[in-house]
Amino acid sequence: MTSSSATPASAPRLKRVLSLWDLIFYGIVLIQPIAPVPLYGVAQKLSDGHFLTTIAIALFAMLITAVSYGRMAALYPTAGSAYTYVGRGLNPHLGFLAGWAMFLDYLLQPLINTVWISTALHERYVPAVPFAVWAVIIAGIITALNLAGVRSSARANKILLAFMTVVVGFFVVLAIRYLYGGQGWNGLFSVQPFYDPKTFNSHRIWTATSFAALTYIGFDGVTTLAEDVENPKRNVLLAVVLTCIFAGVCSGFEAYLGARVWPDWRSFPNLETAFMDICSRVGGALLFNAMGLILIVAAFGSALTGTLGAARLLFGMGRDGVLPRRVFGHLSPRSSTPTYNIILIGLIAYGGAVALNRIGSAYQHAGELLNFGAFLAFMGVNFATFWQFTVVAKIGYRRHFLKDAVLPLFGFVFCALIWWNLNPLAKVAGGIWFVIGLLYLGIKTKGFRTASVMIDFAES
Repeated sequence: MTSSSATPASAPRLKRVLSLWDLIFYGIVLIQPIAPVPLYGVAQKLSDGHFLTTIAIALFAMLITAVSYGRMAALYPTAGSAYTYVGRGLNPHLGFLAGWAMFLDYLLQPLINTVWISTALHERYVPAVPFAVWAVIIAGIITALNLAGVRSSARANKILLAFMTVVVGFFVVLAIRYLYGGQGWNGLFSVQPFYDPKTFNSHRIWTATSFAALTYIGFDGVTTLAEDVENPKRNVLLAVVLTCIFAGVCSGFEAYLGARVWPDWRSFPNLETAFMDICSRVGGALLFNAMGLILIVAAFGSALTGTLGAARLLFGMGRDGVLPRRVFGHLSPRSSTPTYNIILIGLIAYGGAVALNRIGSAYQHAGELLNFGAFLAFMGVNFATFWQFTVVAKIGYRRHFLKDAVLPLFGFVFCALIWWNLNPLAKVAGGIWFVIGLLYLGIKTKGFRTASVMIDFAES
């Protein structure tokens, strides 16, 4: 199709230089090959030993949602997200609420990583140092590095990904050798990780799926590169779907081997670091420490970039008047960093980690609260896809009932079912956050009569 002559020649456009494989690699970097590892013990407990089953169920929901993301990216081929797609596809006010739900995820990213690192260091390495002390140390270091302007480079992320791949590869080889050497083919092949009639409980499966879906969180980040990719209408859709498939297959294989190596999940010394014990069983202290090291480094890097992303997002909201400009719109004159926001994120990470640790099951609660916002956004994108392609489709567009109506609505219902099965604490805390956003939006828009306030996710 030739471009319209009315398009200004000087209009700035990003160069479309990324291929399909560039997008897929970016998605793998976002999700990481070790995604199921920190979840493993908690997910096994929640599902009564059926983590693999919950990964498969969550994959089904994510694949449908990935298709919706890809189709909305084709409809609006600009750097976007759930906020963009819901705002343009349904209603700007609903777009703000989707963005508000996503904003909760940004705030929780440093917190959940602080929880895991502090738990690992306290439980497995230096138990003499209390959890709360580790939490203040970790949150303090992350805050200090961000205040100093330290950034996680793309090269460092690629090196870390390479190390993750090597360690996971060693685990797979050693686990297969351990199982085959001990039990032959019977050790390698079993339906028990999928279905154990002694412990299978459908309600607990759904509850665990709400937590296990953390395995896939981040796949939607691929759509933010829609302006940079060749043939976005084809490649963005393929990339998000293939990224989800990679995450599901890789995570499922690791969970399967873990369940075969250590069938009795009740005997783990610590649930949050359970996979490290599995590594120790097949590869001794070397693999135990190698897995522990890459998990800590990966969580630390995620917390570092997550803190900066949340701080930048708060700065953008402060600068644009969405939040009080004097506090949230402040930049340090010397370093040009949003210092107040970085300190605030650090305090949230520390205070939230300590509070959740006192309640118990800190990592589980933090993960499910993060999923509260994520699945609200997923529901919004699925419904926006249905609305755009079925209800308000462009003149001349030939509707496909299965693709345009059934699939996105099924994705909406499926994601809603997973969301509904979040634990009560996540739903209460997340519900309070959502109500605050709704009230704030109502006040800012004078009862939803004026234009919606904007959240510029480009800042993050």
